[in-house]
Amino acid sequence: MSRIEQLIGEIEEYIDSCDFAPFSHTKIQVNKEELEELLVELRLRVPDEIKKYQQIISNQEAIIAEAHTQADEILAHATEQTNELVNEHEIVQEAYARATEIIEDAQGQAQAIVDQAVADADSIRQGSINYTDEMLQNLQAIVSQSMEDAQGRFESFLSTMQSAYEIVTNNRNELAAGMATAEEEGQGYQG
Repeated sequence: MSRIEQLIGEIEEYIDSCDFAPFSHTKIQVNKEELEELLVELRLRVPDEIKKYQQIISNQEAIIAEAHTQADEILAHATEQTNELVNEHEIVQEAYARATEIIEDAQGQAQAIVDQAVADADSIRQGSINYTDEMLQNLQAIVSQSMEDAQGRFESFLSTMQSAYEIVTNNRNELAAGMATAEEEGQGYQG
């Protein structure tokens, strides 16, 4: 900060520290000598500052060249930081792509496991159905054989019963014929 700016700041502080005039909120009471001292120093400093600014203007080309150099350095630094950020961004993108690939692989493996489990369950279910069908087929054969055996025994039993029935019927017929003959003979003796 230049001395002129300091003096202007001191004058503003001085004015702010002054008391208001009686019955006023806009007018202040100032110490004339103190204010004049600050203004005199300000007048004395203004030519020095003007010389300083003239020297700055005369060195304008050097200052502009320095500013360009600083701007180029800032630009180079910004470019370097941008390149680093781009590289970091590429790394992040690669990491994201790899993470996506890992997730897709995991999902594929999970789906393969589920598919295998479903296939195994279907195979077990089909095996159970086949086993049950074989057992029922064996039971069916046993029942059928039992029925055939029972049918054979029943037919044999019926045949035996039929023979017994026929023997009884023949015996009764013979007995009835013998009784009729005896009656006829008994009627012949009475006559």
